Amino acid sequence: MKLKSIVVFCFVAVFAWSCKDDSKAPTEQDTVEVSDEKFDFNVEQFADIKILRYQIPGWDNLSLKEQKLVYYLTQAGLAGRDIMWDQNYRHNLKIRKALENVYANYSGDKSSDDWNAFEVYLKRVWFSNGIHHHYSNDKLKPEFSKDYLNELLLATNTKLDGEAFDVIFNDKDMKKVNQAKGVDNVALSAVNFYGPDVTNEDVIGFYKNKKSPNPEQPLSYGLNSQLVKENGELKERVYKSGGLYGSAIDEIIKWLEKAQGVAENKAQGDALGLLIEYYKSGDLQTWDDYNVAWTAATEGNVDYINSFIEVYNDPLGYRGSYETIVQINDFDMSKKMKVLSDNAQWFEDNSPLMDEHKKKNVVGVTYKVVTVAGEAGDASPSTPIGVNLPNANWIRKEVGSKSVSLGNIINAYNNAGSTGRLKEFVHDEEELQLEEEYGQLADKLHTALHEVIGHASGQLNPGVGETKETLKNYASTLEEGRADLVGLYYLYNPKLQELGLVEDWQKVGKAAYDGYIRNGLMTQLIRLNLGDDVEEAHMRNRQWVSAWVFEKGKADNVIEKVNKDGKTYFNINDYEKLHDLFGQLLRETQRIKSEGDYAAVEALVEGYGVKVDQDVHAEVLERNKQFKSAPYSGFVNPVLVPEMDDNGEITAIKVTQPAGFPEQMLEYSKAYSHLPEVN
Repeated sequence: MKLKSIVVFCFVAVFAWSCKDDSKAPTEQDTVEVSDEKFDFNVEQFADIKILRYQIPGWDNLSLKEQKLVYYLTQAGLAGRDIMWDQNYRHNLKIRKALENVYANYSGDKSSDDWNAFEVYLKRVWFSNGIHHHYSNDKLKPEFSKDYLNELLLATNTKLDGEAFDVIFNDKDMKKVNQAKGVDNVALSAVNFYGPDVTNEDVIGFYKNKKSPNPEQPLSYGLNSQLVKENGELKERVYKSGGLYGSAIDEIIKWLEKAQGVAENKAQGDALGLLIEYYKSGDLQTWDDYNVAWTAATEGNVDYINSFIEVYNDPLGYRGSYETIVQINDFDMSKKMKVLSDNAQWFEDNSPLMDEHKKKNVVGVTYKVVTVAGEAGDASPSTPIGVNLPNANWIRKEVGSKSVSLGNIINAYNNAGSTGRLKEFVHDEEELQLEEEYGQLADKLHTALHEVIGHASGQLNPGVGETKETLKNYASTLEEGRADLVGLYYLYNPKLQELGLVEDWQKVGKAAYDGYIRNGLMTQLIRLNLGDDVEEAHMRNRQWVSAWVFEKGKADNVIEKVNKDGKTYFNINDYEKLHDLFGQLLRETQRIKSEGDYAAVEALVEGYGVKVDQDVHAEVLERNKQFKSAPYSGFVNPVLVPEMDDNGEITAIKVTQPAGFPEQMLEYSKAYSHLPEVN
């Protein structure tokens, strides 16, 4: 699970691999060296997007062998980059190839408004890994005409016609993921997980008949396949070597095999071996075996996330999007935050959950602050700030999970912004002061509590199916809201001070509550067009959590809606009662999950998380016009450049920064286009 898992016992022999790298570095993009002392986190801004860069502190402290491991893992991740593009929409790769050819070869007037609009559109497509907005799921609207695009195509001898051309401008496939109530979500979602004639009913019926060999350890059916109809019969096209996306997967395997050859220890090497086996076979039992081994492999300086994992892009929550994050342990921060995982059982025992929904033995929760060294797929350019995996409930219960906070990503966000928007939406000077003094710590702790305690807490009732089966299209937002509520409940608790994580638990808690309510009821609305419903899972959960406690606390004026000088604010009057309300809602969300209560989750999300107060929304958008900073941020990746001797041996790996966002995107397309046949 992202903030914006993985197990079985199988022995795999560790193969002996030569340390020699007999392949040339696949990327030679233009790079620049950026001084650590004067590091500029900002790259550029366009539309609603701000592009940032991040550092890799501690790189020089790694051994050459560890640096090779990081390099091979980042190459493996990038090798599968185009899979995410094709998963997002069936025409994405055709469209990207054509637009990039125009961008690289057009020699006409580049000072016109039309060219500027074309350039912005292409950058938005790059950022979203396709033609649908990365967050809202709406199709991106070009601000140039069909005729102008045809001129560009003709001038550069570029071919783009038929449906792939028309869909840029027409009203077809308007939503990548359609989560609306009362419609056929699969049929109305443009995401390329299903064939054109597949419906909600088809999907539910197909997987209802799938029976896991061990019902207590249900397999993740549908995670790594596309479901299509052939001659009226439903059939899965499995992502694997020799199967769907096979050419890219073979490249991933090649680099993973190199990574296995420089693994830090046997446990890490065994896990990589199982991941390679999974990519070769597509077997979901091997996927579980891998995740058990990966979860248990906690030693070493380097770790990674790689494969088809998060299911947010599937309207019914079955299919995983391709993603990868390569991580280096931040030992200092991990040591400070390890106290959370060490006390996971205390948090579970003292939560407001019903006794039957509490885990009696919270196992294997590991928490680390990590330094990101590279990302791809669903994690790039827009990245999470925290991740907890594996996602399977039975694995979390029986084996445990890994939680990571992306420390250098959070640091980049914190150092690239301004305080103008904050000052506009805080109610008073006290709220501003609390946020400026304690806000970053509160955010960091909320991420940690969300990932380490939140996703690992609670258990399903005996006989209740996985949430994708019971809660269906509401499963993701319910799980993210439940984890948020765990964090919120404990952020206003003296236990944090007792554990040495904060010096003043009340001030940190107040800053956290102020920020969450302010964002959930107001500031996140800058990401929506006026009149839109909330559809993204995380945005929905922040709204339904905030709106529920606001309504339930009205009688006691817990949160007051204030109008001051014609502007709306939400001011918390009673933090103790708000803490109790968060606890009540946490208890209810866990009950819903544990019992698989679809009617209750539908009422909660539809009643509080989807519809927006139009007057407040219009006001927020108007107040936000004064700020130039974009509401969304993402990143270019540092470029790892290997230096070789005459025998092809890597002798050193240098960290540089890309010259710019377009330069990195074009080089990625040149070096990592491993899906020659667009499906």
